[in-house]
Amino acid sequence: MARGFVSEGRRFLRDPALLGAVVILWLLLALFVLYPLFELLVRAFSDEGKFTAQPLLDGIADPSNRAAFVNSLILATAVGVMGTLLGFLFALTATRAGLGRRWLTLLDATALLPLVSPPFTTSIAIIFSFGPKGFISHHLLGFDNVSAYGFWSTALAETLTYFPIGYLTLRPILAAIDPNLEEMAFSLGGSRWRIFRTVTVPLCVPGFANTFLLLFAASLADFATPLILAGNSFAVLPTQAFLQITGMFDFKGGAVLSLMLLVPAAAVFLLQRYWVGRRVYVTVTGKVGQRSRTRAMAPGASVGLVVACALVAIVIVYFYALLVYASFVVAFGANETFTWRHYGVIFTEGLPAIRDTLIIALVGMPLGGFYGVLVGYLLARRRFPGRRAMEIVTIINYALPGTIVGIAYLMAFNDPPIALTGGMLIIVACYVFRYSPTGIRATVALLQQIDRSLEEASSSLGAGSGETFRRVTLPLIVPAFFAGLGVVFIRSMTAISATIFLVSISWTLITVRILENMTELALGPAAAFSVFVIVVVFAVVWGLSAVLARFRAPTAGAAARSLLGG
Repeated sequence: MARGFVSEGRRFLRDPALLGAVVILWLLLALFVLYPLFELLVRAFSDEGKFTAQPLLDGIADPSNRAAFVNSLILATAVGVMGTLLGFLFALTATRAGLGRRWLTLLDATALLPLVSPPFTTSIAIIFSFGPKGFISHHLLGFDNVSAYGFWSTALAETLTYFPIGYLTLRPILAAIDPNLEEMAFSLGGSRWRIFRTVTVPLCVPGFANTFLLLFAASLADFATPLILAGNSFAVLPTQAFLQITGMFDFKGGAVLSLMLLVPAAAVFLLQRYWVGRRVYVTVTGKVGQRSRTRAMAPGASVGLVVACALVAIVIVYFYALLVYASFVVAFGANETFTWRHYGVIFTEGLPAIRDTLIIALVGMPLGGFYGVLVGYLLARRRFPGRRAMEIVTIINYALPGTIVGIAYLMAFNDPPIALTGGMLIIVACYVFRYSPTGIRATVALLQQIDRSLEEASSSLGAGSGETFRRVTLPLIVPAFFAGLGVVFIRSMTAISATIFLVSISWTLITVRILENMTELALGPAAAFSVFVIVVVFAVVWGLSAVLARFRAPTAGAAARSLLGG
């Protein structure tokens, strides 16, 4: 083992491109992931310059904290399972139901709608629908004493908000599966259900595991939705930590509560790694051949998938129709007079927030996309010292509650020697290192389906690792790259949990203005801001889709022919 490690280290040192990439990535990870976390731990567990674990022990001993910890696990598991199933439903419909381009565009738009709006807008729509005077509970059904708060409403809101991450992760994986595999099973007499169960689903296991990991971590990190919907009957740790910090100004107590969430996040990550790592999922090889069109999906099943997606889409569209309606009336539920006043407010008083948000998002998008693909490629394809440690470090900021990431950044970069608070760089860095794991996991999942012989052929012809990555691997993982671009831009436009602590007079964000309007009960401008965000993000996502359609990744066979012929 020691000899293999030394040999691996020597090969690593002889590869300048790999060495340079790894060194630069470790420097960035040390600065924007490990250093803030270290500062947070020092502040949380030091008392007059002395280390003490008493705050953590006191936090664990508190019965209310233990109950909130269990509630967080239950909620995250439910959101992970339901979001993965819903994401797979939409991805399977998009890739197997034979929908035309227009229907696929409509499916994409509906699936991405919850993701392209601030996370608390779904919560507000649920309250408008099922609250004591809600449109459905009161006006349609006639119930007066209905509560829209608790576990199920919180789980529903988070599932609808985060399942598009699963859709973005699973769709390129399903699309990359060679239909010849299903066609061969069908020609051997296998039923469509058996082919789906024994061929298609097992090949999606990396996507299932990665999706569950991302959704589980997203639920653990979400404080906005539970803050609005969970109520006192279902307390979770992220909300308690946020209130501890912002309400009681107890940084130590809030940090301790949030750090407790690292245990389940790390456990799920290691379980996913162990489960997926023991199996082989290669479906894209270097062999040249014609890709057939699969017959594994029966017409009746296709109709069922479309109907199921349509029902979910109706619920999503209804929720956001309330949001649009509220942006065009004087006061939702009180004065239904049509007005443009709310949009006048956001394009005058709110114009600085719009400008700053767009600049930050457009800068962070390409940085996050490239970072996700590069790290995913290194983790899945290259062997170098510290690879497993890098894989764990890249997921830390995503697994941590956003509130604590913001507090950690505030502690680390508010004072010299690295004073970045109040500027654009710190917000961009927060977005890139917090939301790029989506692109990383999508890249890893896709590379697990691509035969290594393609890259080995490039190396045997004398190409270095950098040229092999650029000419062979990168074209094959273009879908993962664009998934990373889209997610980073979307979260840059809609996130609030971490960056609410990093805004300043010079740089502010639309989501912060929305939250301010909500606390001031100015729901009209808040709705108008949300509609504006949705329109902008959909325009950018549509543009990314158009570019991806023009430069769609070639098949593995085409890549091999290009390599051998060029």
